[in-house]
Amino acid sequence: MSMGVVRGIFNNGIANITQKVVRILDQLLLVPFFLTAWGAEYYGEWLTLSIVPSILAFSDLGFGSAACNGFVLAYAAGDKQQAANFYKSGFWIISGSVLLGIVISFSIVIVGNYAGWFAKAAIIASDAIWAVTLMMASKLISFYTQLAEGFFRGARRAATGSFLSSGNCLLNIIVAFVVLYMGCGVVGFAFSHFVISVFYTIFYWFLGRRMITFDGLKGKFVRKDIHMIMSKGIAYLATPVWQSIYFQGTTLVVRIVLGAEAVAVFNTVRTVCRSVNQMFGIINAAIFPELQFEYGRGNLLLVQRLFRIAVCLSIFIGFIGAIVLCMIGLPLYYWWIQNALMVEPMVWNIFMIGVFMNAVWWTSVVTYRMTNQPKYFAIASTLISCLSVGICYVMSEKLGLAGAALATTIFETVMVVCILPDACRQLGLKVSDLLGTYRDLVTKGTK
Repeated sequence: MSMGVVRGIFNNGIANITQKVVRILDQLLLVPFFLTAWGAEYYGEWLTLSIVPSILAFSDLGFGSAACNGFVLAYAAGDKQQAANFYKSGFWIISGSVLLGIVISFSIVIVGNYAGWFAKAAIIASDAIWAVTLMMASKLISFYTQLAEGFFRGARRAATGSFLSSGNCLLNIIVAFVVLYMGCGVVGFAFSHFVISVFYTIFYWFLGRRMITFDGLKGKFVRKDIHMIMSKGIAYLATPVWQSIYFQGTTLVVRIVLGAEAVAVFNTVRTVCRSVNQMFGIINAAIFPELQFEYGRGNLLLVQRLFRIAVCLSIFIGFIGAIVLCMIGLPLYYWWIQNALMVEPMVWNIFMIGVFMNAVWWTSVVTYRMTNQPKYFAIASTLISCLSVGICYVMSEKLGLAGAALATTIFETVMVVCILPDACRQLGLKVSDLLGTYRDLVTKGTK
């Protein structure tokens, strides 16, 4: 393995860890400051108003990802004409998404004002309207960073892009402190967020664009490229869809069948489980840019090796994490929640089995973004998440909270069966190859 690949994986890992630290600071530091500066009711109304801009942010995750991944694969393969085509088509498709978002945003504001939604809030109606408008505009402008991320990955500077993203988040935190300290309300906060979004997007775009070159080639509109971006963009949108169905759907089922206290237990234990998943997220973020670039170059043997190492490492971490949580996790959980809730050991251990099963398939999902082939995962994950909600309802009625825990473990197990073999197939591997030696892997790859 070349030192350039190793260095890239290391830098990407550090950049992703930095991102997670900054996001944790965002959650830990700003919330109490918001409550102190605005009060619980005012802040609660702001969180409610923020729902619409947050949902709007999902609307470009598909098209931006499809255009970005297509661009990176073409650029890495040396096909700069195709890369220029994806650049041009992606830019205009995203611009179309922005225009559509503007229409939707204005419609929401007009309908909301006419229906009196803003007048019912603790925040002054005019302030609420301006704040929502500015936050939606901030989200729309950031659509362009999806494609711009491809510039950094194409130039093998993905870590630089991640550090810039962390810097932007950190700047938002600092400015938020200043704005709140000055006594500004939601309009001042939203305006500061909007200004930062505009300047950051412009800076991020032009810095990334300077890192790549098309050797004087001009991009062309090609119908199949546009069709590909649109169709695969819809498939990429399945990620927030299946996650919403699975996480929110099972939570709603537990609330309906078992009550509010069971929801508190269910979600807090699942939060503990997701803490182990954060490690898999770091692994994915570290290897993905290098995997995609090498795949675009046609270096399949190196891609297979990196994929095998990453998946096996995730399985090992998941196994150790599940064992540790089974042995000492429950006392730590009680300390964390100040003994406010009670969890049966059997229920806890069922959840921990799900932690291990999640480790088996989660890292393999990187294959679908790497190859820009998200269709199978989109269909499978959405169907399985819908199935899990139904299973959760039936099992919760029969077994109580243990049934809900069992439903989450069944979901993770079915995902292993459906996702891991297909992800391996995408790279010309079998599941058994993951457990083989590197020599076996190379031998199979050269046949």
